[in-house]
Amino acid sequence: MNHVSPVSDAGPDVRRRNALVALLPVAAAVLCCVTPLHARAAGPLPAGGHFVGGTGSIGGSGATLTINQSSGRGVVDWDSFSIGGNNHVVFANANGATLNRVTGGSPSAILGTLTASGSVYLINPQGVLVGPKGVISTNGRFVASTLDVDSTTAFMNGGPLTLSGNSSAGIVNLGTIASSGGDVFLIARSDVTNAGTVRAPNGTAELAVAQQVLLQDSSSGKQVFVRAGTGGLLSNSGMIRAAQVNLQAMDGNIYALAGNHEAIRATGTATRDGHVWLVAGHGLVRPGGSIEATGGTVDMSADTVTFPRGGTSVKAGQWNISTAGFTVDGKAARALSASLGNGTSVDVQTTGASGNSGDLNVNSGITWRGSASLTLAAYHTLTVRQGATIGNQGSGNLTLRADAASLDNGGGVVNHGVVDWSRSTGIVDALYDMNGTYSAGTLLANSAWTRAPGSGQITQITAYKLINNVTDLENISQDLAGNYALGKDVDAAGVALTPIGNHATPFTGQFDGMWHSVLNATIQIADFSHDYSAGLFGVVGQAGVLRDVGVENGSVSTSFLGSGILAGVNQGLITSAHTTGVAAEATQEGTTFGGLVGRNENTVERSWSSATVSGSDANGGLVGYNLGSIMQSYATGSVSPTYSTGFGGGLAGINDGKISQSFATGAVQTRLMATHGVIAFGSGTLAPDVYWNTQTTGQPLSGGTLPLSNGLTTAQMSNPASFAGYDLGPNGVWAMPAGATHPVLRWQLAH
Repeated sequence: MNHVSPVSDAGPDVRRRNALVALLPVAAAVLCCVTPLHARAAGPLPAGGHFVGGTGSIGGSGATLTINQSSGRGVVDWDSFSIGGNNHVVFANANGATLNRVTGGSPSAILGTLTASGSVYLINPQGVLVGPKGVISTNGRFVASTLDVDSTTAFMNGGPLTLSGNSSAGIVNLGTIASSGGDVFLIARSDVTNAGTVRAPNGTAELAVAQQVLLQDSSSGKQVFVRAGTGGLLSNSGMIRAAQVNLQAMDGNIYALAGNHEAIRATGTATRDGHVWLVAGHGLVRPGGSIEATGGTVDMSADTVTFPRGGTSVKAGQWNISTAGFTVDGKAARALSASLGNGTSVDVQTTGASGNSGDLNVNSGITWRGSASLTLAAYHTLTVRQGATIGNQGSGNLTLRADAASLDNGGGVVNHGVVDWSRSTGIVDALYDMNGTYSAGTLLANSAWTRAPGSGQITQITAYKLINNVTDLENISQDLAGNYALGKDVDAAGVALTPIGNHATPFTGQFDGMWHSVLNATIQIADFSHDYSAGLFGVVGQAGVLRDVGVENGSVSTSFLGSGILAGVNQGLITSAHTTGVAAEATQEGTTFGGLVGRNENTVERSWSSATVSGSDANGGLVGYNLGSIMQSYATGSVSPTYSTGFGGGLAGINDGKISQSFATGAVQTRLMATHGVIAFGSGTLAPDVYWNTQTTGQPLSGGTLPLSNGLTTAQMSNPASFAGYDLGPNGVWAMPAGATHPVLRWQLAH
């Protein structure tokens, strides 16, 4: 079977005509082998069929052949399986499945109609052609494959199937293949081509070129998994519409070149999100025409991704492109700009596979209106060439990232062009390796920009050094005014960390966790003559910001003025942060311990802690001593003062500041000194929307001026109506997951 020739960069009509012309040798090769079967005027029908598994009968009347299957599953061997133009094959298999294996030397040409009440598998190593007027319509799954099943027993048992083979024949659809209630699979070693229509509105449509695949059932995701690739070609110039669409040619080429009136469209269902996969592994993907994933995702992965001159339009919630290296030329820029303008967020990431440098070069400008966001992430270095502009008018965000794999490979962000956000309310992040370079180029910010509530953003356009390991983390001390971001979760196990910043030289930069965490951090005071506060950050200065970051399974101990797993003392802003672990000491009196922050002198918001807190003086599940503001936050960890002179509160030990829209649920162990459900004591303010769980804290009183009615039972804490003033709507700060015993911050559901 001949390969389909690559489609030229012509207009859509010319491109479609060329694609069809290229298919003629393929179709002719199949049809010429079928012509000897034209014994009847109406054309051929399947011949020589007999059940070798299951039970049933095969009978014909005129132009119709009926396979009556009495068992749930059946296997039929055929000498030949073709359907003439006026002929009809009916599988009366209820909601069962029939595996058809062609043992003769002729390919299958479906020029007439095949219908089935259940599922039909057609295995023919000589190839399968569905002609221009051919129709296949099943209620269940339809599979056409040149690869044979390794075991009919697995089929009869209804288990996953392994299909493999070395046939050079292919699968070609010029007609219509539809499954009203199941899936459609077209699988071959060499060529799979769709120039017709494939429909599976309630299932997946999956086309694969491989030497071996695993075919299994899934109600929510793709079902064909390539185990061994062989090169080959997968081409679509027709229409594919299904709940999900998957095109795979692991080391071959994929040409998804639908014309103006055709589309690859994943519509989604109640159980399947709209998802399109185009996966060529070490091969090439060339997407064209319209590709849609209603409210879902389009994933493209190949060593090489190129775009045709005729244009590409992707309409989805998210479009991800993963490729060895990438250059945004004029054709790619038009495709990305158009898709972003359609409301599709785009993420382009290079992998450095197959010896590629992994650089990402933007040679042509990308501009769009609206709220879609663009991420350009290079395995090594990202470069915006001179004359290229990346710009948004609307609320879209932009991320320019080097060292996308967080390898500390020296990758940089080099901008010789223009980043224009002067008419956008979105944000721009540039992320580069700690040892890489950053060239800002021309950056145009919006003079009217204001940060979104709770975002912690200080500037609209910000460049960050990436923290990828413990050494990077420790090197923050060399520039305490710098901007940093976690490139991934950083495991600090086995390392005694010195707090970042102290009272003499506090941290005054920005630290964005990018929703990653520092794991297994043990923080110790190395020099008590200079360091008075312990935490991952010793002292966060007034200009300092910690956001979107976690410290998990952390441990912090003795200090003089404050200990918290994330920060000893906060004089700046902490937002969307969380901690787990232990904040405790056993030897030093006169200290303050908090699960998140030891001493808060400014703002803690939208944060939580489940850390266990046990100190000698003021102890709080979230903050030891609050002199600033705590809002929209909560604590679930237990609090137990070490000595009888200690005191504690479920949320804060001492409150001389303000606490609002927050709650505590952790057990609070009573000592001789004041110990209560929210705070131990203090002259500060507790807003009417602060609550505590009287059952789990074991405390009947708040410790402040809150009425007893703000003390809730676990059942009341599980009821959203108990939290007056909390926004638990779809876009609110808070959420109440099914089965939860208290609200959580909405950002937790996504991260």
